[in-house]
Amino acid sequence: MGRGKIEIKRIENSSNRQVTFAKRRAGLLKKAREIGVLCDAEVGVVIFSSAGKLYDFWTPKTTLPRILEKYQTNSGKILWDEKHKSISAEIDRVKKENDNMQIELRHMKGEDVNSLQPKELIAIEGALQNGQTNLRDKMMDHWKMHRRTEKMLEEEHKLLVMRVHQQEAELSGSMSEMELGYHQSRDFTAQMPFTFRVQPSHPNLQEDK
Repeated sequence: MGRGKIEIKRIENSSNRQVTFAKRRAGLLKKAREIGVLCDAEVGVVIFSSAGKLYDFWTPKTTLPRILEKYQTNSGKILWDEKHKSISAEIDRVKKENDNMQIELRHMKGEDVNSLQPKELIAIEGALQNGQTNLRDKMMDHWKMHRRTEKMLEEEHKLLVMRVHQQEAELSGSMSEMELGYHQSRDFTAQMPFTFRVQPSHPNLQEDK
């Protein structure tokens, strides 16, 4: 007895829907791999689940952007506007520049230079010499700046020491003046030609005696 025909409609039960999605997705990706291997076809598959999760596949000899570009060329449908085209072109340009810079960096390190022509080697040598000169100049600038800073700190230290000495001298002079004034006051008291006589506050006390 054969299997009954399954009605194609949305599965209401969420658990059953997720199980069916996982099985059908695996089967679809398997078929895509098989047709790519058996028939030497360029295959690309993009699947989004109901939750927005991405599942994709494309045959090893191609890429998804290449498949989309071929689709746009053959179908005549515009998948992206001029703005996106310019952005894509800019990304390609930046990637190319980055690749060239990586190659130049390896050459500067002395790597992969066997295939270079003499003119290219001379250019690399000149670039290295310029870099060495710039580095030397930069180091000299840093050294001069360091010397200026060191000299400025020395001058500030000398000024601070001088101010401290001045304050100490002023304080010492003030103390000497205070001591001198004290001794002069004592000498003046000792040389006074008269003395004070204490009189009783009640003069009639002596008369009564």
